[in-house]
Amino acid sequence: MLTLRPIAPADNAAIAHVIRTVMPEFSCVGEGFSINDPEVEDMATAYAGDRSGFFVIEHSVGGPAGAGEGFRGTVVLGGAGFAPLAGGDPDTCELRKMYVLKEGRGFGGGRLLLDACLEGARAAGYTKMYLETVTAMTDAAAVYKKNGFVPISWPMGNTGHGGCDVYMVREL
Repeated sequence: MLTLRPIAPADNAAIAHVIRTVMPEFSCVGEGFSINDPEVEDMATAYAGDRSGFFVIEHSVGGPAGAGEGFRGTVVLGGAGFAPLAGGDPDTCELRKMYVLKEGRGFGGGRLLLDACLEGARAAGYTKMYLETVTAMTDAAAVYKKNGFVPISWPMGNTGHGGCDVYMVREL
């Protein structure tokens, strides 16, 4: 079972691992990709500001104490956040760093993360949400389209992610 919750400082290493694992799967390394953003090291602080939020999904692993050897606890499988769109309209936020590890895909975690970000963005007073991704992330684009995001042919704001080639926006 997946659990959704706001990011905590103790999650920083786990979510950095998620980002650094998923992005190379889709050849999203090098200049112009969010894998290189300084905030990857401390996501909890980066999204602690006003009108921002970041969520993680985790999965419980192992049985009760005494049920045998092995790891018991929770494993962070993915995360997503929202924040003001740099260089954009103050009523527009950006969906940021929505990534789920391969072993966590297909169980509804992406939908949980997206719903939490949409709800958080509405509560923060945004009227639009923008995102950038890459053509290779076809499953992600399908989730976005299914949830009301519409492709646009130009980037909005100044995200610094010149490696992205798919831009989408939706009304909140």
